[in-house]
Amino acid sequence: MNLELKKAIDQISKDKGIDRDMLIDTLEEAIRASVTKKFGDKMDIEVTFNEETGEIEVYQFKIVVEDVEDTDTEISMSEATQHDPNVDLDDAIGFRLQVEDLGRIAAQSAKQVIIQRMRDAEQEIIYEEYKNRKGEIVSGIIQRRDRAGWIVNLGRTEALLPKDRQIPRERFRQGDRVEGLIVDVHQEGRGPQIIITRADPEYMISLFRREVPEVADGTVNIMGVARDPGLRAKVAVLSQDSNVDPVGACVGVRGSRIHNIVQELRGERIDIVLWSPDIATYAANALSPARISKIAIEDEEKFLEVVVPDDQLTPAIGKKGQNVKLAAKLLGWKIDILTNSRFNKIHKDRQLLEQLASAAQISIADFAAAGFDSLEAIVESSNEELLNIQGINEENIGNLRGALNLLFSQSPDNDEEGTAGPSQENDDEGTGQQDTPSDGGNA
Repeated sequence: MNLELKKAIDQISKDKGIDRDMLIDTLEEAIRASVTKKFGDKMDIEVTFNEETGEIEVYQFKIVVEDVEDTDTEISMSEATQHDPNVDLDDAIGFRLQVEDLGRIAAQSAKQVIIQRMRDAEQEIIYEEYKNRKGEIVSGIIQRRDRAGWIVNLGRTEALLPKDRQIPRERFRQGDRVEGLIVDVHQEGRGPQIIITRADPEYMISLFRREVPEVADGTVNIMGVARDPGLRAKVAVLSQDSNVDPVGACVGVRGSRIHNIVQELRGERIDIVLWSPDIATYAANALSPARISKIAIEDEEKFLEVVVPDDQLTPAIGKKGQNVKLAAKLLGWKIDILTNSRFNKIHKDRQLLEQLASAAQISIADFAAAGFDSLEAIVESSNEELLNIQGINEENIGNLRGALNLLFSQSPDNDEEGTAGPSQENDDEGTGQQDTPSDGGNA
């Protein structure tokens, strides 16, 4: 084997990027194990790779004693001095063993060790490389599908595109090229596991960085992303340069930049929203294309009551509530959509309830606590139900009825059209409420 083994080690170290000393150490350990198996584990064996000759040298060490009891581990003083005149008792003296078939043993061990070490080292190199690439977009070829999702061939390794990180209704075939954002890299028994996504908001942010130079260089900041993957998304942007229109920069000339992103996301519609520190302005922008009449803000509850013209309810809510859902996700606030007519009726009812409460000398909160939110609800209630209102009893219920009838007769909104309760059907006509989902993305 001689210098051929040395050349092979040098070449593998160079080609595969594996540390040369680590290769030699592992090779020596493997041959030591093979020799020990051949001669027994009692013997003190040392294996050394000779850099000059390229040979594997095997040495057996014995302890110098007066009386030998075990010839495998001990040597007499008289015999030891024939090899080394300066030896003393209890010294360890080594003898090179001429092992039969050492070349074959070394070759087999070298092959096994190098293959395993190459595999381990390559996996470690891949892990070290990809763990530092989290947040990067990678491209690969669809290889196969398993229970967890699609396996994507990245060249030197594979990535997993899990089912819950795919764009819904997106279909792949073996051999298709696909992109994804690296979101996780961890070690497993079979090697590094690389997880990519196409559905996360961060993937869309990375696509904007790639397609829009102003986003890449920080001139335009992406302040938030809300996605319904594959269908629609809203992206909030802010310019750090007053001379740069952030919306126009993201859209591009004739929509060229946004088109590339939409195409990569299989037609996902993207609304570019101008971010504002003023929550009302931000909400109005986020609910585009609907026109907004007014917005009431409840800071503590992070709740917005948004009033729109009657003909703007449908675009404000969107198909299957999509527009208001994404706006709520983008803002991180709850949003309730009301039409002007519905808003006016609610506030008129409240005014009348306040008048009734004053006339009956009770708190308006007592009406709410008993479940009454309008004059109509009280008119339609029985005396037994009205007695549930704190402060109302058999003696003063007549006064409440009298004041109620007077106020109701004076109300201009007591016709059928203006008094429908908040049913599901009415929500479609006059209101649309959306809580904040929890999976919004921030740049």
